[in-house]
Amino acid sequence: MHTAAGAQARLPIRSDMDLVWVRQHVRQAAAQIGFGLVDQTKLVTAASELARNTLIYGGGGTMETEPLAAGGARGLRLTFADEGPGIADLEQALSDGFTSGEGLGLGLGGARRLVHEFAIESDPGAGTTVRVTSWVGRPPRPREES
Repeated sequence: MHTAAGAQARLPIRSDMDLVWVRQHVRQAAAQIGFGLVDQTKLVTAASELARNTLIYGGGGTMETEPLAAGGARGLRLTFADEGPGIADLEQALSDGFTSGEGLGLGLGGARRLVHEFAIESDPGAGTTVRVTSWVGRPPRPREES
């Protein structure tokens, strides 16, 4: 897998206005890569939730976008990073129905279902990094039942 042609970007997430820029940038990047409107909306929705979490819980941070190409497939990877307090209980934070009462109400679990690949690393006191990837023309993988 390698970075595809297209703008790689790093955006700050420090204010509500930055959340607007994140959504606009993700929509434009997804459209440029070839995502259809429904898939653009799924990725923008996940990005919006993750960016809001970065701002509210992480005290601000960054979002990096990385266009990808692998075996003829095109995709977009988004990485949200903060240096906030971290997530004490990742399993609880990823569970359905868990909400802090802020944001879109999707939570991390909802954002995870909107993308093809989802990875999260969080260390209490050292921040959180969430990396999501979506591919053009590929339906999101069904959630594994535990």
